[in-house]
Amino acid sequence: MTNETVSIPVRGHGEVSGVLSVPDPFTSGKGIVIAHGANNDMNQPMIVFLAHRFAEAGFLTLRFNFLYSEKGSKTVDSREVLCAAFEGACDSLGARREGRPRKIYAAGKSLGARIAAMLAAEGRLQAEKLVFLGFPLHAPGKKDRLRDTTLYDIRVPMLFFAGSSDPFCDLGILKDILPRLCVEWDLEIIPGGDHSFKVPVKAGVSQLAIYDQIAGRTIEWLNK
Repeated sequence: MTNETVSIPVRGHGEVSGVLSVPDPFTSGKGIVIAHGANNDMNQPMIVFLAHRFAEAGFLTLRFNFLYSEKGSKTVDSREVLCAAFEGACDSLGARREGRPRKIYAAGKSLGARIAAMLAAEGRLQAEKLVFLGFPLHAPGKKDRLRDTTLYDIRVPMLFFAGSSDPFCDLGILKDILPRLCVEWDLEIIPGGDHSFKVPVKAGVSQLAIYDQIAGRTIEWLNK
C-alpha cells in the first residue's frame, strides 16, 4: 500500500486536500471515499486506521477534508459547500486515470454520514453502498427532532455502526426506523461505545480493537 496526497476540486470554492491509499497491486476494481466528522479532519485516528485497512483489503481509498477543516476553521461549512466537497472527492476517485475503480462506495463519520445520506437521497452520490459511522440521528437530548427523512429516499444498501451509549443516536429509535427503509440495511452495535466508538476502560477492549472490528465488518459487508 502507498499513500498519495491529492488535491480535490470543490465546485466554486477552490480545493481541499485528500490522501489516496493505493493497494499494491490494485486489482479489485473497488474504491471507497471516507468523510470525517464535524470536530476533526481526515487525519482523525479512526479515519486513518480505516483507510489503511481498506487499502490493505484491496480497496482504493480516499479520505479528504471538508473546506472548513482544510482552512483550520471550527465553523462548519454550509450544506452546499459540504456536499460539493463530498461530490468532488467521489468525482476525483472515479476519474483516476490509472486503476480507476469500477465500483465506488462511500463512508462517513457523523457529519460525513449526514452529507453522504443527503447526496444519496438526492441522487447526487453514485455510490453502490453506504457506510454510516455514527449516524447523527438527533442532537443530544433532542430525540423529538430526528434527522431521518433522507434515509427513506436512499436507494442503495446501508450499513450503520452505532455505539450503545451514543447521545446522538438513540438505539431504540434507530431500530424502529431501520425496518421502514426501502432497501437492504445492516446494523452493527458497539457495546458501550459513544459517538466516537470509545468504550469504558472496564470493558477491557482497546480502541484499536474497536477500529479493527469496524474495519473487518465493513470489508466483509462491501464484499458481499
